[in-house]
Amino acid sequence: MSEKWTPDSWRSKPIVQVPDYPDPHALSDVEATLATFPPLVFAGEARKLKAHLADVALGNGFLLQGGDCAESFAEHQADNIRDFFRAFLQMAVILTYAAKSPVVKIGRIAGQFAKPRSAPTESINGKELPSYRGDIINGIDFDEANRLPDPKRQEMAYRQSAATLNLLRAFAQGGFANLEHVHQWMLGFVADSPQGHRYAALADQISETLGFMRAIGIDSETTPALSQTEFFTSHEALLLGYEQALTRVDSTSGDWYATSGHMIWIGDRTRQPDHAHVEFCRGVKNPIGLKCGPSLDPDELVRLINILNPDNEAGRMTLIARFGCNKVGDHLPALIRAVEREGQHVVWSCDPMHGNTIKAASGFKTRPFDMILKEVESFFAVHEAEGTHPGGIHIEMTGKNVTECTGGARAISDDELSDRYHTHCDPRLNADQAMELAFLVAELLKKERSTRGQNIAASA
Repeated sequence: MSEKWTPDSWRSKPIVQVPDYPDPHALSDVEATLATFPPLVFAGEARKLKAHLADVALGNGFLLQGGDCAESFAEHQADNIRDFFRAFLQMAVILTYAAKSPVVKIGRIAGQFAKPRSAPTESINGKELPSYRGDIINGIDFDEANRLPDPKRQEMAYRQSAATLNLLRAFAQGGFANLEHVHQWMLGFVADSPQGHRYAALADQISETLGFMRAIGIDSETTPALSQTEFFTSHEALLLGYEQALTRVDSTSGDWYATSGHMIWIGDRTRQPDHAHVEFCRGVKNPIGLKCGPSLDPDELVRLINILNPDNEAGRMTLIARFGCNKVGDHLPALIRAVEREGQHVVWSCDPMHGNTIKAASGFKTRPFDMILKEVESFFAVHEAEGTHPGGIHIEMTGKNVTECTGGARAISDDELSDRYHTHCDPRLNADQAMELAFLVAELLKKERSTRGQNIAASA
């Protein structure tokens, strides 16, 4: 990896998980057009996120990363974005209150359109067609016209991302995120659930605190941080032609940034050290995520980190562990020890979704809530044993009242999955389940903070 990097140097490397476009010239034309479009995010925003993640890597914060499995063109509605943001704010408040430290908020949104697939084609009733790879590439309907990769979809993905970002920025900075509205973030279908009652009690405590602060002259007028929040976007950098088209030189630093999102990540299927996706990501200065699955060898992880973060810059690398609830203890300790041995500064985050996907008796793909929780608990337990910081969670969730993951306080059953199974790809937590997970993680964070305090006192 000593050769010079350019935004298109990935094109000389082996590549996997790419669609077979029937018209290469049409693809080139679309990429050339995208290269003239304004950036979706800005280098300064990505640097700010990196600084926040550096604090998390040092143990002074927690990362909450979540959102849709795969965004769709059909569901691009203001209400859906608002409800996701409301559910996300609720999770962040729960975690911030518990950890008594900042929570870095990153959505899987405004760019999460492409999905890796286990096979290039799928068959239904004897008919074989290309697999659905996300709306940025082809359509979900099972017919030849929809499944043909269409480069024009990239322009639609860009425009939808721009509109989504515009709304998210308005929500984050325009008063919607004001802590004075902490009660109003409650989604209607959650209000009467056990999590709704727990959240209402927490919101009452926050409101009382704000009342005291107002009495001594601290309010949203004097302290803008009470009325707005920082919110960043992320997605898997899978479709590299699209990423290259939106890669720009920052005028203030001269560095290259992927302006498609604040943070991009490399998936478990595309993390080969000598392949195209690693080659592209090593050259942009955004924060980079790396999915770490059961097949990742500790030495290869160290090699990947050295390629992607040769200067060992804190905040640059987030390692997203996704093993499956029964495999965390078999794989995570060795990876942590290898990283610690090399003195590398990383954020460790837990993805409890992707390793716990099963097929229910009803035929639907689902994720049992108890398996999700078990992976998170195992993740925290391993970090406690290793003396390292469990830095975050990475989940697939929605603000909609879907029935895609079984279990949780409302005990969604296999038979109920068909009621509101709306995902275009993988099953997501609904807002009630996401809040329940946040409360459970909050308890783990309280325990971690207490243990760390005891260790500091013992060593003093």
